[in-house]
Amino acid sequence: MLTLTDTARDQEAEKPSEDAKEYLAFTLGREEYGIDILRVQEIRGYEPVTRIANAPEFIKGVVNLRGTIIPIVDMRIKLNLGEATYDQFTVVIILSIAGRVVGMVVDSVSDVTTLKPEQMRGAPEVGTAFDSDYLIGLGDLGQRMLILVDIEKLMSSSEMGLIEKIAA
Repeated sequence: MLTLTDTARDQEAEKPSEDAKEYLAFTLGREEYGIDILRVQEIRGYEPVTRIANAPEFIKGVVNLRGTIIPIVDMRIKLNLGEATYDQFTVVIILSIAGRVVGMVVDSVSDVTTLKPEQMRGAPEVGTAFDSDYLIGLGDLGQRMLILVDIEKLMSSSEMGLIEKIAA
């Protein structure tokens, strides 16, 4: 016999956790990273950029996206992850951060993943390409582990110099 409390319990189990967050999973080299999906405006194929004189090496240049000039950051170069190669899988993730639009070149994008609080692990205290200030932690997906990045904090860092001027 099904009671009202059983039905309510079943509905509660089906309802996604309000604390769950969605992350866009992308790869750089052999590692898989995740960023808050709410910061992602769109995903585009890689296209040639216009270089800017005296820009840091990790700033590939700029592109004109529907009338808006957007700086493009190559995360592989920024994080010293080896030679950046551009192929049919290379994509640019267009981010909207602090009212500014920025593009981020990554090797590929895989999916959008929902992580519940119990799937989140603290950032390890080991040397990584990321300063630990920019790491949220690790997302445990069983066979997969996502390195969760605070992309807003990373893109607005003084070393990036992209958003701080506008946010100040």
